[in-house]
Amino acid sequence: MHPLLVMTIALGAAAATMIGGTFALKLRDKLHLILGFSAGAIIAVAFFDLLPEALNLGSKFHALNTIVTFMAIGFFLYTILDRFILLHAHHDGDEGEEHSQHSMRRGLIGAGSLSGHSFLDGFAIGLAFQASAAIGAVVAAAVLTHDFSDGINTVNVILKNGGSRKEAFRWLITDAAAPVIGAAATLFFHVPESVLSLILATFAGFFLYIGATDLLPESHHQHPRALTTVMTILGAVVLFIVIHLAG
Repeated sequence: MHPLLVMTIALGAAAATMIGGTFALKLRDKLHLILGFSAGAIIAVAFFDLLPEALNLGSKFHALNTIVTFMAIGFFLYTILDRFILLHAHHDGDEGEEHSQHSMRRGLIGAGSLSGHSFLDGFAIGLAFQASAAIGAVVAAAVLTHDFSDGINTVNVILKNGGSRKEAFRWLITDAAAPVIGAAATLFFHVPESVLSLILATFAGFFLYIGATDLLPESHHQHPRALTTVMTILGAVVLFIVIHLAG
């Protein structure tokens, strides 16, 4: 275990998150294109990063069906939250203050989920370095590269649900701090791989829902679909390449 190295990399992940979020804030007028990219990126993270990592960690402890079941639980748990508690709806006109409040709740839950993922990113860095320096380096490379996208996604999910730039920036800071806290936590205690694998699978389900039913429809809502579709595919391809190069 290398505490100083772990915390330095975690701070690098925080910086990558801030850079990505600042990028999203600066290009507010091109939000539909960024949303398209983010939708592809967040779905790619679920398919190519979280789920494979959950399977790799959990295959020694759980049946593959169990791990996939937890991903489904995450997806449908978020569905219940969105449909019955957050009252999911797209922006089809002026629907009043009540709609605005419900929409903002969705943004807060989405940003909270992304921050939770960033916390697990930091956790993963610390746990990987507990295994070996080589494994830690690979995991750190993956985290640093896709935390840029996490920053974009955090800002987008607040802005598109009616939040202000100030609120988006506050959540961006929270998301940026999360991997540092997660990495620091691993210096004091250890989470069994069997438990971590199920947590990652559940977050994969969350992200599939956020990307496929929230960000993706909103990205082409009242905007040309061809270019936003290209951006979605680009987001998925970029994250696929990054994750596989890092791995």
